[in-house]
Amino acid sequence: MNKIKVFHEAPLSIMEHVQKYTDGEYCLPHLMDESENYRNFFLKSRDQGRYILLDNSVHELNKPYSEERLHYWLEELQPNEFFIPDYLEDKEASIRSAEKWIKYQDKYPNTIFTAVVQAKDLYEATECYQTYKQLGYKKMAFSYGASYYCENNFSHPNKTLGKALGRIRIISTLYKLGAIKDTDRIHLLGCSVPQEFGWYQDMPFIESLDTSNPVMAT
Repeated sequence: MNKIKVFHEAPLSIMEHVQKYTDGEYCLPHLMDESENYRNFFLKSRDQGRYILLDNSVHELNKPYSEERLHYWLEELQPNEFFIPDYLEDKEASIRSAEKWIKYQDKYPNTIFTAVVQAKDLYEATECYQTYKQLGYKKMAFSYGASYYCENNFSHPNKTLGKALGRIRIISTLYKLGAIKDTDRIHLLGCSVPQEFGWYQDMPFIESLDTSNPVMAT
């Protein structure tokens, strides 16, 4: 059984407590610019040697954060991993972004660049995943809220559950097809149904996950 690294998004007021249960920090770059307290927390985490994932804030802003500021925080924060800019359910735009950002990987040798699979169906997801591999990305991610998880795979009356079931169906299918290998490295971006994470225990390629779900539920 593989040990999946866990990262939680939570209010700053309880983050020091949450740190006891996580493997590192999950950072949103737009909040680094908006909040001094948020910024200071992550800079302190950096100085303490905590493992840090830097997002691109597309889920919060509906578009990736400023490229200039992303470069700034890559240099200043020196995160362990960085989710390169992607575009929600837009395979072509996300691949173009991946083609651009892979050229910056050598500039940040201590940061793992992670590419997020974006698609409208299984075929596009397969193409997107394989293209990222061909470009040289060592780690990929699957978001939790893609509409095609539910619409094309699980038309469950509860769309939240449908998307959770749909994501595991997509990942399982890519694994069965051989697109995903045991040695691959995958991150799960968020969740709506936390029980979903228990369904990946026999998949050695699932390396890490993040979620604010426990906090939001509370």
